[in-house]
Amino acid sequence: MRLRALRQQRASRLGPELFLYERAFADCLDRAALIHRRFERALLVGCRDPSWPERLGAIAGQVQTADLPAEEWQPDAGIYDIVMAIGTLDTENNLPLTLRLIRHVMRGDALFLGALSGGDTLPQLRAAMRAADAISGVAAPHVHPRIEPSALAPLLTDAGFIHPVIDVDRALVSYTSLDRLIADLRSMGATNILSRRPPFIGKAARAEATGAFAAARDNERTVETFEIIHFAAWSAKER
Repeated sequence: MRLRALRQQRASRLGPELFLYERAFADCLDRAALIHRRFERALLVGCRDPSWPERLGAIAGQVQTADLPAEEWQPDAGIYDIVMAIGTLDTENNLPLTLRLIRHVMRGDALFLGALSGGDTLPQLRAAMRAADAISGVAAPHVHPRIEPSALAPLLTDAGFIHPVIDVDRALVSYTSLDRLIADLRSMGATNILSRRPPFIGKAARAEATGAFAAARDNERTVETFEIIHFAAWSAKER
C-alpha cells in the first residue's frame, strides 16, 4: 500500500495520464445520474482528478474522498447514500474486507458503483513478459492478479450488497512501442506494486519483451486492451 501511494505521487509529478480513469468516472457519473435521485452524502474512493468531487456534487449535496487501504480504515457506520470507487479496488490487499467496510459506511437503500480493471487487461504486455521470463528462465509476477467479471457479483453479495449488476468496457489503445505503453502505465500510477515483483529485467529479457510486443503490431502499432469492469449494487433498505 505504501508503494501504491508512491506510484501515484510519481504519476502526479510526471503529469498524470487520466484518460482511462476519466473514461470510467464519466461512465459511473452517467449511470448515477440515471437514477433521478438527489443524493445527500457521497463518498469517492480513489480520486485521481481534483475535479471529480465537484462533478459528483452535481448529484450529491456533500462529497467526501478516501483513498486508504482497508487495513487502516476505521469509518463510522451508515453515513453515505452513494459511494463511488474508481481504479483502486483492484490493488487492495483484502478486497472482501474493503467491500464489507464500504457496505458498513452506507445507509440503507444506498448506491455503490465503480470500476476496476478486469482479467483481460493488458494481454499484449502479459505476453511480452512471458517472453521475457522464457529468456530469464524464471516466471516472475509482473502484472497484478485481476478479477473476472463473473467473480465480482458474488464478492459484492458476500459483502452485503443486493442487486449487483456487472458489465464490461474494453478500451483499445494503440502503441508504437512497449516503452510507450510502460510510460503510460507510469503516468497512471499503474506499474507493478506487488511485494514479490522482480527487482529488474536483464537486457536480454527486456529485448525479448520489446520484440514480442512489436511482433503483435498491426500497421506499425500494437493494440493493447484495457478491460474495465463496471459494477453497481445497492445496500438493503433499513427495516
